[in-house]
Amino acid sequence: MEFETRSGRPVEVRAADDGAIIVEGYAAVFNSDSEPLPFIERIAPGAFAKSLKSRNNIRMYMNHDSSMLLGTTRSKTVRLVEDSKGLFVDADLPDTSVGRDLSVLMQRGDVDSMSFGFTVPQGGDRWSDDGTRRELRQIRLFEVSVVTGFPAYAATSASVRSLDALATRTGIDADQLAREVVEPGTSGLAAVHRI
Repeated sequence: MEFETRSGRPVEVRAADDGAIIVEGYAAVFNSDSEPLPFIERIAPGAFAKSLKSRNNIRMYMNHDSSMLLGTTRSKTVRLVEDSKGLFVDADLPDTSVGRDLSVLMQRGDVDSMSFGFTVPQGGDRWSDDGTRRELRQIRLFEVSVVTGFPAYAATSASVRSLDALATRTGIDADQLAREVVEPGTSGLAAVHRI
């Protein structure tokens, strides 16, 4: 199982009555097509249920960076709920340099996306026969992140590492797929985006 990340969900920041800064938003939305990875991915309702019931300590980071910890479920500074829309995150930002910097960036509107880091247990996903679509049915959640970078489902090292399997499945050259992930529209794979 390879660790993967997905990003690009909207997030908001607000002040609580006691002055604490709270971040909330959806780290994942169900039944919504991803941007081309270059395959199209959807998350099925209930995909996070088992992971959330396990009571594992799920951390919240900035940019998937463990040195920029924002909170944990164990400390109850991060609260996660799977509702009918997706994986909802409600978290108290810490009074640390990372927390304060993030608060300022979010209040200015510079940062407004969430993400999650995960693995897929065996049998937890389903691929179309041609390898152009993937449905995530069960997700082993490790972390959620507020991200400052790229738009929804940005190219990550984890998604690039899984290109060999996708290339084999689709019959498309792995280097060409990698170029498409990094610079969409430059590799001549426009058909992948329209599927």
